[in-house]
Amino acid sequence: MSCCDCASNHCNTETPKPKILAVILDLDGTLLDTERATKSVFKEFLAKYGKTLNKEKEEKREIGKTLKDSSTAIVEDYDLPLTPDQFIEEIIPMYQQKWKHVKALPGATRLIKHLHDHGVPTALASNSLREYINAKISVHQGWQGWFSVIVGSDQVKAGKPSPDLFEEAARQMDVDAAHCLVIEDSMVGVKAANAAGMEVVAVPPHGEAAGCSALANTVLHSLLEFRPEHWGLPPFEDWVDNALPIDAINLSGLYVNGFVIEDTEDGKSALPDQVWGVFFGWAVVDMQKSYRVVVGIGMDHNSCCPKKKTQIHLVNGGNCCISNQQVKLLLVGYICGLNSKEVSSLDAESLEECKSIASAALDLPIFSQHAYVPLYPDTFSLEDMVDTDELGHY
Repeated sequence: MSCCDCASNHCNTETPKPKILAVILDLDGTLLDTERATKSVFKEFLAKYGKTLNKEKEEKREIGKTLKDSSTAIVEDYDLPLTPDQFIEEIIPMYQQKWKHVKALPGATRLIKHLHDHGVPTALASNSLREYINAKISVHQGWQGWFSVIVGSDQVKAGKPSPDLFEEAARQMDVDAAHCLVIEDSMVGVKAANAAGMEVVAVPPHGEAAGCSALANTVLHSLLEFRPEHWGLPPFEDWVDNALPIDAINLSGLYVNGFVIEDTEDGKSALPDQVWGVFFGWAVVDMQKSYRVVVGIGMDHNSCCPKKKTQIHLVNGGNCCISNQQVKLLLVGYICGLNSKEVSSLDAESLEECKSIASAALDLPIFSQHAYVPLYPDTFSLEDMVDTDELGHY
């Protein structure tokens, strides 16, 4: 793993683009981690009809389609004794119970609020029905009021990959398509943006990255890598001495040979693909000791099936003291993206720079403002972690 220039704050491969007057955002997979929060629903639904989830087929299934198109494909693939409409009628209430727990993806709330605060017209255009869009965003404080326009697939003639959604959003904002920037996560959405004649930034999951690279103007691993100024938009102003405060990210697993092996039932990471880059925070080992850490999160492409890998570096000292122990991570800040697609090792110079940034940041109240550490809420307070003598030594 090699880190971008940490001192530059913002690390990605974007090239300068013409000025943009409005931004159009997709919802599921771009702003919200909907799939991860609802992944158990489909499996439970299939079990009702004596069917088993086909993991290989689902991994290859194209994301971003309309509800009707997705439902038609699922009914056919699993030979369900239902019409697509019956499938929708039965499964949607199950999904609705999960939507209230869907988390925002890293950088999502930050981006929407930033655009709103700077008066940039911002639309939400999703293949979901408008009713479902409202239900999903209602639990996220401020979101409803930060969008200038919200358009669902039931409000246009055809959903993505048709350009109708994006064209309608631009029409309602009274901005020409050529001056709109679309941010999407799927090939379906990128194709729709292309058809509308708009600039497009893709922030895809791993499986969609190759296709998006061929069609999008820019491909990012995470919204945290997005630089508004490259599109003529006001730059972010929330960096604190080369470190970016983020909503806390929690992760646990066994620490082995520098990496965290996560505790998951299906072998997949508990983190969405868009959690990517160099982060920092604390590691708690066996509920006894806490350490300041720099954490690199990316993909391991050396295996037959690429997997997310998480590498830990103690800010002070070597990692031998936590080897082969259960570790719980609380990540509270972001430093930069990764130049490499693989997580292997930070070069010495970049690692020391990242450690220096993390060490200074973790002394600041903005990075230690949480009331408690979700890792062990009954036994650890963040104040204890910051003040403990152990943190001064590790």
